[in-house]
Amino acid sequence: MKTRILIALTVLATTVGFAQKDEIKAAEKAMKNGDAATAKAALEGAASTVDGADAKLQAHYYFVKGNVYADLAQKGDTGAFEPAIEAYQKTISVEEESGKAKYSNEAKQKLSQMTSDLVNAAVADNNNKKFKEGAEKLYMSFKLSPTDTIYLYYAASSAVNGAHYDEALAYYNELKELNYDGSETKYSATEIASGETVEMAAQEYDLYKKSNAYKDFKEEKTPSKKAEIVKNIALIYQQQGKNEEALAAYEDAIKSNPDDVNLVLNKANLYYTMGDKDKFKELMAEASAMAPDNPDLLYNIGVINMEQGNIEEARDAYKKALAVDPSYVNALLNLSTTYVNEGNALIDEMNSLGTSRADTERYEELKQKKDDLFQEGATVLEEALKANPDNESILTQLKNIYGALGDTENFMRVKKLLGE
Repeated sequence: MKTRILIALTVLATTVGFAQKDEIKAAEKAMKNGDAATAKAALEGAASTVDGADAKLQAHYYFVKGNVYADLAQKGDTGAFEPAIEAYQKTISVEEESGKAKYSNEAKQKLSQMTSDLVNAAVADNNNKKFKEGAEKLYMSFKLSPTDTIYLYYAASSAVNGAHYDEALAYYNELKELNYDGSETKYSATEIASGETVEMAAQEYDLYKKSNAYKDFKEEKTPSKKAEIVKNIALIYQQQGKNEEALAAYEDAIKSNPDDVNLVLNKANLYYTMGDKDKFKELMAEASAMAPDNPDLLYNIGVINMEQGNIEEARDAYKKALAVDPSYVNALLNLSTTYVNEGNALIDEMNSLGTSRADTERYEELKQKKDDLFQEGATVLEEALKANPDNESILTQLKNIYGALGDTENFMRVKKLLGE
């Protein structure tokens, strides 16, 4: 009786093995005919029993499965990427364990091709504003090719663009753990015949230098992305309302990048949103002292103060920026705006006044103050116009101020300068 049972079991296992081979062959035949859907259906019949088969059959099955899903992915089924990758990886692991590699080399080549397909699909997703899907594909690309950490960086950027902050935070933290730098050297030269700048790969650079057709060879090192990554981690925490985590991230970022004044500015802004105005002012002063001759920094200090409603501090920062660079158009525009904003702030009170003598006197007092502030804003722009006579932003803002003042003569003059 025992012998009969053993024979019956052996016959059953052999039957299953033949069935699996038939299903794999059917799938391969369907693939030759370009019918990936039929191939997929054929493989599903063997899916529940294949892991009990011998290594040779398993490797064959998973390799064919990888081909089927890779084909579906290329035809637009983006959900097929992951099972294709898993199948090829399973092919390789099965053959590594068995010590017999029949399909592994081709599976590795297929995985390499899939990395390129994934990146292309991710670009298409991002162009179609499908940022989450694009980020996931870029992350898969990184997992397929871990040395290409740029894919992980782009995955984080794609997630941020779609406001998928949890995913972006995970990607950025992984970049941080990997100590990702992201800087690179870019090589370029000017083509003498056309005068155009041409970028080239590092291995081509020396060859181009030997050519008489190019000049002005340049090697430019791009900035490290470490500060950007830790800053974005902090900003995401801040976006999520996790202020303590954001502060800790800023501390970590500043420790790693002590000369990055923008990190100090961001930290100051966070303290302001938390209601700690004393710490805000302390950090703003620290930022200003770090780069007293940097007009961009002084301008940013002005912007932050302006956003927080600190008009005098904003005005002072813009004036300092202009002392360094008198032609700084945005600082001129914003300086003018501080006067306009201050004047606008008086309007609510003016509108709330009644018709009594006291109210009328107060109204006239406020109106004069408002008009004086508007005129101060116009004076700033008239000075700016001397060095920037064709700047449309200056002219437009100036026209609006004269319109609000009821100064018809200057209003029409500026309209004419705008070509209206």
